Amino acid sequence: MSSNISLNKSINILIADDDPDDRLMAQAALMQSHIPSKTSFVEDGEDLLDYLHKRGKYQSNHIETPDLILLDLNMPRKSGVEALQEIKSDAELRHIPIVVLTTSKEEEDIYRTYDLGVNSFITKPITYESLVNTMKILGKYWFEVVQLPTERNAG
Repeated sequence: MSSNISLNKSINILIADDDPDDRLMAQAALMQSHIPSKTSFVEDGEDLLDYLHKRGKYQSNHIETPDLILLDLNMPRKSGVEALQEIKSDAELRHIPIVVLTTSKEEEDIYRTYDLGVNSFITKPITYESLVNTMKILGKYWFEVVQLPTERNAG
């Protein structure tokens, strides 16, 4: 089996969600799904872009480009849709896979995010067990099945 990112190596997942309970549940579900991951969190679209550009409170050599972004749509300051649009229009960031993980089931949200370049749209599962199963599937798909671009070397 060929894999771009070995599940023996910890993968970097960035979760953008303004709900602290949803962030805790996502982190616990990732741990329970046995995906070796380093999970980071941001609370809104502004923080997400600051994190990706290593600006403000995220100015650090310890900030790593995520292997996957889990993005909520309904966030304060800058919505997930606005952040998605900015990320996918940035040549340095657009290669990062983004999975919308939201409570929305609106057809308009689904079409709009795919038009902007989202890689997948998932409605948040209702039960914790379903969330764990979703995280297992996401981990297997994004880090065992598909071939992802590796970070470009400078020069």
